[in-house]
Amino acid sequence: MVSTGDITGSVGNFGTVLPLLGAVALTCGMSLSLMILLCGGWYILSGILYKCPVSIEPLKAVAAISITLHLTPQVIAASGILIGIIFIIFGYLNGMKWVQNHIPSPVVRGVQLGLGFILLKSAFLDFGFVDFNLFVIGIIIIMALYLLRMIRQFPDFSAILLLFLGFGIVFYVNGLPQWSVPDLPVITLPTTPDFYNAGLNLVIPQIPVTIANSILATTLLLSDLYKCPISANRLSISVGLMSLSASILGGFPLCHGAGGVAAHYRFGGKTGFTMIIGGIVLIILAALFTNQALIHNFPQGLFGALLTVVAIEMVSLGMKTDNLLISGSMAIVALFGGMVYSLIIGIGVAVLSPYIISILKGDGHKT
Repeated sequence: MVSTGDITGSVGNFGTVLPLLGAVALTCGMSLSLMILLCGGWYILSGILYKCPVSIEPLKAVAAISITLHLTPQVIAASGILIGIIFIIFGYLNGMKWVQNHIPSPVVRGVQLGLGFILLKSAFLDFGFVDFNLFVIGIIIIMALYLLRMIRQFPDFSAILLLFLGFGIVFYVNGLPQWSVPDLPVITLPTTPDFYNAGLNLVIPQIPVTIANSILATTLLLSDLYKCPISANRLSISVGLMSLSASILGGFPLCHGAGGVAAHYRFGGKTGFTMIIGGIVLIILAALFTNQALIHNFPQGLFGALLTVVAIEMVSLGMKTDNLLISGSMAIVALFGGMVYSLIIGIGVAVLSPYIISILKGDGHKT
């Protein structure tokens, strides 16, 4: 039975999904209509398969780095294919627990914190300063609703409000767009250099985030909020299938996400109908976004503010670290040197820090 909460909860994660896909469309030349269409299809499948609000969203590390580096659709597709294959294998071999035990928690938090910093940098430099007045207005709206949420326990609908404001401006200036059939899937086959580029720049940073946030944290949150026990290995397989299929068909690689589950819950989502309704809405939006001018005319300043919302979410997750030295150093390196160097530094510090602390305490002089 569909409840009012399922209807309101269906759009709960749109504030993450639409800004990221929109920014990818603007910077990387991908079809927003097709990305939204495939995401909507997986929304519906998720609701049918899991019977509870198991969120669907873009791979955040892939999105953040692609936006910053303006990567090509072929490189993005290569990353989704590789990630899809890896997580299908992880799931079928019951390997999630083994992988979890070999990636230190502060390193995962460092990746999240670094991605948040990268998105903030892109939000300000690529979008915010281009249209500074609307960027400031967007930030004020975010801060006001955040304070309202703290005082009155309102759900955080700032991103959705900014989306409505941005499209309201577009429609006012350019008139209402015509509806059309959504862009249809097209087989995307990356080249060997695309796979090399994707593996180095996108796959390595994405794997720890997917394990921690898309699978392990999502499993825990679904059990806590919905009493919906889904194994980590099952989620790993579905992440792999989503990422692989969406990438081959010309869309953006997809995953689950604990933040998305929480967003659906905050907006009242209760059952699988939450995802089914959300998927139907996304497919309708896909028909709207066949007009590429719609996304290109969206106010750049508000896009910067929208990305700031997503970045703050990533930073807040990263700040839950139990070792700020490791996570913080990774974030700084990620901001200036990229995520690959960040991971190398993070793992190096994680391995060496016990010895460094021991030396500083003078234990190395004991016999």
